[in-house]
Amino acid sequence: MPLIKNRYGKGRVRVMRIHRDGDRHEVSQLSIKAMMEGDFARAYTHGDNSTSVSTDTIKNVVNIVARENTGLSTEEFCQVLAKKYLDTYPQIASVAITSHETKWSRLNIGGKPHPHSFVRDSNGKPTVDVTAIRGGASTLASGIDGFAFMKSTESGWENYVKDRYTTIPPTADRMCATSMVATWKWSGKPQNYPATNAKILDTLLEVFSTTYSMSVQDSLYRMGEAALAAVSEISEISMACPNMHFILMNLSAFGMDNNNDVFLPTDEPHGQIECTVGRR
Repeated sequence: MPLIKNRYGKGRVRVMRIHRDGDRHEVSQLSIKAMMEGDFARAYTHGDNSTSVSTDTIKNVVNIVARENTGLSTEEFCQVLAKKYLDTYPQIASVAITSHETKWSRLNIGGKPHPHSFVRDSNGKPTVDVTAIRGGASTLASGIDGFAFMKSTESGWENYVKDRYTTIPPTADRMCATSMVATWKWSGKPQNYPATNAKILDTLLEVFSTTYSMSVQDSLYRMGEAALAAVSEISEISMACPNMHFILMNLSAFGMDNNNDVFLPTDEPHGQIECTVGRR
């Protein structure tokens, strides 16, 4: 039986970097997955480990690169990490690095940013994906996973297909909420990755917040257009948005009306809206 494809590596390598600039510290907590492809087939087919790099070694390299690069942005760190594997092990043909970041926001004490105290920001995890191929082009994408946002009005769902299976009524005034997974591909290097990522997210949220939504599909496309217009260094943006539903409660049994005031929150089952917007 032929071995069609194989890869291996190390997942959930947790690392916290602290970059010290005098009294001011910057922190970066990452969970890294590093996957390798290359000359490893005989480990599967012949029990020959002579070309295999231990997954524990793969983990150690993450920590070594972290120690040597405390001040790099996550995008730059992942690129340096991928290069380290290729430079160190000639039997590796390609490496894929995936990073999820746990965000820590600087505390303000007495109206001033504290130099080394932080609170965890649990809304969404920044992501980075790097693919580096020996002798070939590398790719870099950034994004956010599980970023929740909502608006309580200025959203509707009308003029859709209606048949004998349709039960949902049309509305021009509904809540709209989602927990978004978004990624954007870099075609150029920005002056500052974190600042540019923040600009992309701010642009998406501004369009969502300040314009009427004919549907989640309508909003996603216009959000993607705006992000591409705002940041020239990205070539495309992909968004996946599961609906977080808020079902209007029927309070008539209690002699009460409910004019979009009280809802039942639920996310199962949910609509799953996805799109990719790119440059022509």
